[in-house]
Amino acid sequence: MTGGHEVVVTGTGVLCATAADTDAFADALRAGRSGIGVRPGSGVDGLSPRLAADLSGFDFRTAVAARSGLSEPLRRLAVRVAGRAPLPVQAAVVVALEGWQRAGLHHVPLPAERIGVVVAGHNLGGRYADEVRPRYATSPVHLPARYPLQFMDTDHVATVSHVLGVTGEGYTVGGASASGNVAIINGARLVSAGSVDACLVLGALTDLSAMELQGFYNLGAMAGTGGADAPGERCRPFDADREGFVPGQGAACVVLESAGSAARRAAPVWARVAGYALRLDANSLADPSAAGETAAMAGAVRSAGLTPERVGYVNAHGTGSAAGDAVEVEALRAVFGGAVTGVWVNSTKGLIGHTLCAAGVVEAVATLVQMRDGFVHPNANLRRPIAADCRFVGDRAQPAGIEFALSNGFGFGGFNTSVVFARPAVPSRRQP
Repeated sequence: MTGGHEVVVTGTGVLCATAADTDAFADALRAGRSGIGVRPGSGVDGLSPRLAADLSGFDFRTAVAARSGLSEPLRRLAVRVAGRAPLPVQAAVVVALEGWQRAGLHHVPLPAERIGVVVAGHNLGGRYADEVRPRYATSPVHLPARYPLQFMDTDHVATVSHVLGVTGEGYTVGGASASGNVAIINGARLVSAGSVDACLVLGALTDLSAMELQGFYNLGAMAGTGGADAPGERCRPFDADREGFVPGQGAACVVLESAGSAARRAAPVWARVAGYALRLDANSLADPSAAGETAAMAGAVRSAGLTPERVGYVNAHGTGSAAGDAVEVEALRAVFGGAVTGVWVNSTKGLIGHTLCAAGVVEAVATLVQMRDGFVHPNANLRRPIAADCRFVGDRAQPAGIEFALSNGFGFGGFNTSVVFARPAVPSRRQP
């Protein structure tokens, strides 16, 4: 990017079906480990059993205790403030604590007013509202007193800022499944403009209600309508036999910081945010646009001052939908031309499901750990690729030295986003 402060990544946090932190996530990605299964208790009332990549055995207090490098008072505060919060807020706190620790903000802090929080997501607590509704129907006066706060997406910003003492700018942003990248772009703009020195960008866990899940099924967007056999094989991005996406529970954090601030704090630098673009399709429907996706990818590459052949890896949006995957391939060809045969392409969603509003941030972390550790993860269940000219990663991880990576995020309603990450001169090593 030109102008303003250079923006770098100094910390990450992640929580998903296959991992409880960043290093475990890297190991799961390299192994091609799937977190997709059948959601317990689904398949009632004559509906198909629901495939999902849910958090398994998550316990908030245990997860907070695992951040043993943080002070005991901070961990106690986190439990006190968020111990009774809905799952999405608890997940946001956990990944924020990991990002805070990995960025070294507990050792060499910044002034509270120089730190911001941007949360990616909207309509995040559908299941929480469903769980509370019977209590209201039975006895309205017993509706939880905190419900007016907790049903609002801004509760994520408020709770994380309370726990970490952040007093700079903060807000939520939404862009359907592109929300994560929209948040990264907004966080990068805050840092680049000098409004904050660092910004915690949080991809919030989308906890879908039964009605919301059924809506996606009725739209034809989800895998699993034919039954729940071999659940780990049903999410098939870029495969000829793809049948839709599998919802995944996940949250993630990237700490964006000005390069000057990171240098003054001697903070680890994972990557540079080299460029980005956000484009609308002027389309209120769910159908993707090759022109919009091409504009976002090409715009991000230009913003980074690159030519397409310098990009070595694309973390594709790749949901496994019939139309979406085909259109993304068309856009990749339009952007990369003949160079499309040389750029690695994979989709993280085949392993952890589609984490919806959090996807852009979760997959940014996936991109960053692959850059850090020098590999590209497998494309799960890709047996009959829809494009012979694209360099899809096969069923095993491959070694790859990635200098520049492109991470895509596209959303219903015509949201198209791409972010370019650049490898730093001295890559960050694994941090506790």
